[in-house]
Amino acid sequence: MTVDIKALLERGVVDVIVRKDLEQKLKSGKKLRVKLGIDPTGSDLHLGHAVVLRKLKQFQDAGHIIILLIGDYTARIGDPTGKSETRVMLSEKEIKANMKHYIEQVAKIIDIDKAEIRYNSEWFEKMTMQGILELTSHKTVMQIMQREDFKKRYREEQDIALTEILYPIMQGYDSVMLESDIEIGGTDQLFNMLVGRDLQKKMNCKVVQNVVTVPILEGLDGVEKMSKSLNNYIGITETAKDIFGKTMSIPDNMILRYFELATEVPIDKIKGFEEAIKTGENPMNFKKQLGRELVSMYHNAEAAEIAEKEFAEIFKKKGIPMKIPLRKLKGIQWNIVDLLAETGIVTSKSEARRLVEGNAIKILPKITVPKGMKIVVKEAPKPRVLNKIDEKLDISQEQMLKIGKRHFIRVIGK
Repeated sequence: MTVDIKALLERGVVDVIVRKDLEQKLKSGKKLRVKLGIDPTGSDLHLGHAVVLRKLKQFQDAGHIIILLIGDYTARIGDPTGKSETRVMLSEKEIKANMKHYIEQVAKIIDIDKAEIRYNSEWFEKMTMQGILELTSHKTVMQIMQREDFKKRYREEQDIALTEILYPIMQGYDSVMLESDIEIGGTDQLFNMLVGRDLQKKMNCKVVQNVVTVPILEGLDGVEKMSKSLNNYIGITETAKDIFGKTMSIPDNMILRYFELATEVPIDKIKGFEEAIKTGENPMNFKKQLGRELVSMYHNAEAAEIAEKEFAEIFKKKGIPMKIPLRKLKGIQWNIVDLLAETGIVTSKSEARRLVEGNAIKILPKITVPKGMKIVVKEAPKPRVLNKIDEKLDISQEQMLKIGKRHFIRVIGK
């Protein structure tokens, strides 16, 4: 099999350390061990996670051994990269709950049956105090404090927990135990991955890993990195309607970046899109194509076609879908935040609060649709906005809610 080394090391890649050495390894024909570590600090994966997973898949397709390391032990600390304060340590119960769907989601991108799945609790749970002392003796506090986020927090006199200082060393030790030839990760992981390279040298590992970093994908706002906590994400397990609809909300200047980092569309074709936009073609045409590509990847082409049609009905015609789910809830007086969480249309009360405070929750007037009607009816021009988190909602009669731009639900007390 012919491998395009240039594409492997350039498309969606920021750093390659050391490139010349890695190119020689790739040309040698040897099957390399390629490591990606993921800490289950959340339960859902989004397109931002998929960027590095897709790079892992490219190495898999090139015939190499890919290792998906689940950091079930390091997740107890949580990677402090980019954080301005110490993370709250996760419990074993929380970690197991987050891990539950990880493999299933990752399988949407890589061939799980041909991957090596490992957990770093394999070695850290067995490590004695003597082992910890020996491991930490290979790095100094000054070396670890060279991380930019640590330096910034130190300057600003913010706390840095000893557990956080241990994190880069623990991640590096994973590379020693796995004897990885390559480690890939986001640009925010560069320091930690170089620690792994250094520990392999100091601990006389038979290999010294090369490092490949990929960009951090911006979220739907086009500014902050994609994150569930910022509610600017596209989840890879979301419905076709949501993936397509959310894609339509990204800024025009992010279209090409999403094509490059989140799809398999060839680079030459993406350059053609860029030229077309420069010469005046409407960016929305390419945004729709992006939406179809993403839905097809995580669902199928038929789902993409349906999602695009529904998007046109709801957004262009300002319509309401004919089929809106009905939830029957116990009780008739509900706090709006509790109600949204109970329906399951949001993933948490914190998300519900953000939506309420962002004027994204509306009560729509009741509309009677004649039996057998097949059209999309019009939404009333002035629905009632619920924007207070302590607001009470009476559901003794059926209420129709619009949540954000894409979700509708009917609720009634029983």
